[in-house]
Parts: sequence; structure tokens; C-alpha cells
Amino acid sequence: MALLKPLLTALSAFALISASVSTSPGDELQKPINLSNYVCEHPAYKVLMVSKSPLVIYIKDFITPPERAHLLNLTEKTFTRSGVTSGKSKSHHSVRTSQSTTAPRDAVVRCIESRALAFQGYDTPETHLEPLQLVKYGPSERYHFHTDWFTSSSHTQGLGGNRVSSFFAYVHVANDTMGGGTNFPRLDAPANDKWCQEGIVDCDDEWENGVTFRPVEGNAIYWENLLPDGRGDERTLHAGLPVFSGGKVGMNIWTRQEPLPEGVRGDDL
Repeated sequence: MALLKPLLTALSAFALISASVSTSPGDELQKPINLSNYVCEHPAYKVLMVSKSPLVIYIKDFITPPERAHLLNLTEKTFTRSGVTSGKSKSHHSVRTSQSTTAPRDAVVRCIESRALAFQGYDTPETHLEPLQLVKYGPSERYHFHTDWFTSSSHTQGLGGNRVSSFFAYVHVANDTMGGGTNFPRLDAPANDKWCQEGIVDCDDEWENGVTFRPVEGNAIYWENLLPDGRGDERTLHAGLPVFSGGKVGMNIWTRQEPLPEGVRGDDL
């Protein structure tokens, strides 16, 4: 695996957070953002290249503490059992045992959307972005190995095409959390010990299991799902590993090849 020096330098964020997952006494609470005087500002996050093929990038401080607190407050009490897309419908399945919800498109959510689009180079219109999805994992919950891109045309034709790219950001991680990493079994293990020392990669895992990213609040993983010819890249297979204790809330940001049908993204709040 090729490793590059950081591409961007970061501005540190604050500490967080929250109420949606059970928290430990040491978890710091942050007031949600006051929308009456809100101005969209992007943090100077730090980017680390994990793999050039497939393209996988680790992003430090991508979601700020106030944004994370706001997302948890915005979606509180709206989580339901996560579904798995199969055929033409979505159903509950043992491979995915988390809870999930869609974040309403208020000013803060739109700000995060614009950041995700700009990260990809300014050329992707916001109409290609799926609604932001939050996923909550408690003890023993997981999402078994899967890809974000679809194999069936029933999920792509007239629905914006396939998923070009994915972000998975960590919105909240309880202080007592064990497990719950994001595993890419077909990525090469990192060559530099800094990945372990900085707590980004779980170096207790066997290298033949690929790369497991530890859940760290505010940080995100970005990857591209499709090969140049438009086929899905099998190397982007990944899993949300079981949470042994504590809990986490993550956020999926998916970009499609084409505009989504009108009304799918939801109205602005």
C-alpha cells in the first residue's frame, strides 16, 4: 500500500458530545448550534492517504464538535432498525443490526453536504448527494461485510445511478467503547507505525485481516466505490465490526453518478 504525506493541514476542533447513545461520565456535552445566527464554516481538516488503488483517504477533524452535537440533537428519537437493500425493497436482516435515521436538511446538514461535495472537487452537483444517514450501534451490534455500490439495476436505474463514493464519519463514540471498528479486509496493512501510534488503525488485529480503522469522533473515511469503467470495485468490501461495549453513532454520505429523483433528498428546513 502506498502511503503519502498529509495533503492538507488541520485546524483542531473542540471536544464533544452527546445523548443519543448511552454515554460515560467522562463524555463531554456540547450545546447544539443556534441556527438563528449560524454561518457555515468548514474546519481545516487533515487528510491522510491510505490507498491510491482503490482510493481510500482518512480525514481528521472532518465533522466539528458543535456539528456532531447538533446532528445528535436533530435526530434524537428518530432512529429505527436499519434495513438491508435486497431486490427492489429494503428489509431487516441479521447482517445489519444497527439503528439508522435520515438527517433533516437544515443549515448545518447542508453545510456538511457542501463540505463533502467540495472534498470531491467542486464538480459534483448537490443533486447527486443522497440524504445524510446516521447509524447507531450499541453492544453486540454490527454490519457484516458489504459494499456500498449496488449489483442490481433496480437500485440504480432512475435512482441516480450507482454510488460513486462514500464517506463514513464518526459522530459519537462513548468513552467506554470497545470494538466497533470499520474493517476493509482487502486493503493492504499500513507500513508506518504512526498509523498505530496515532490510534487511527487497530494494530492489535492480524494484518491478514486487512485494515481496521478505530472509531474516533469527528474523523471520517472516504473511498471511491467504482472502477474507471463503472463497475463496482470489490476491494471496497468493508464491515462495521461488532461493538463489545459502549456505543457509536456514524454517518454515511453517499454520492451517486447522476442526479437523484426530485424529492428524494428532502426539502430544506
